[in-house]
Amino acid sequence: MFTKLRPVFAEIVGYRLIAGLVFLLLLSFVFQPFQAIEVTFPWRLAFWIGVMALALGVTCVARRLLRRLFAETEFSGRDLVLISLVFVLFVPSLWLMVWLLFSANGLPCPDMLSVTSYGALLSVGLILVRREASKPQSEYAEIPLPRMYKRLPGSFQGRVYRLTVQDHYVDVVTSEGTFTIRSRFTDAIEEMEPLPGHCTHRSHWVVDDAIAGVERKGGKTMLRLKNEELVPVSRKYRPFLEEDGLI
Repeated sequence: MFTKLRPVFAEIVGYRLIAGLVFLLLLSFVFQPFQAIEVTFPWRLAFWIGVMALALGVTCVARRLLRRLFAETEFSGRDLVLISLVFVLFVPSLWLMVWLLFSANGLPCPDMLSVTSYGALLSVGLILVRREASKPQSEYAEIPLPRMYKRLPGSFQGRVYRLTVQDHYVDVVTSEGTFTIRSRFTDAIEEMEPLPGHCTHRSHWVVDDAIAGVERKGGKTMLRLKNEELVPVSRKYRPFLEEDGLI
């Protein structure tokens, strides 16, 4: 399934890349990084590319740190901790980049307060994005349940965590226990649509939302699920999990 969709993903990424480049060119053409200091277009372009790269990198690092430090903890201030961590990491990183860029251009480096405003802007943007992402589930109540749920007992009201193949059978591990069905592994995975998930091993498929953290045991990477189970990650599937920011 994932292999069939890779060309679609590649096309979407291509459009995003082109849109991002056009946006950066326009941004560099219109806006100076700091009002009191004028720099030429190439230096403005370098500045805005650096800002975008730092913002994406710092946000990714902050999310991984938060997932690792609080993998088994759920609390209401999680988003606030993430945004604070992004701010703390982003501001000094940006100031160092600005110092290197402006020094190479023979210009005085802006003060920390001017650089801090970019950190505040990024934090506010994250607040808006996280608030949109955390809308009540009732707004998405019309999303159809996976076909797999029809193969579970009629009284089932829980959630599926993972699928594991056993010869000609598949174990469906849920919050209400494990149910075994007769099915090919690929067919069972298709029946989990539209829930997003990943193969972590030739015998295991997990729902993305069921992942609570990442652990290492004996040099092997393991995913800890919200039901406290550990699922192995093989070398074959690790790049796909890393690409989607799950490990």
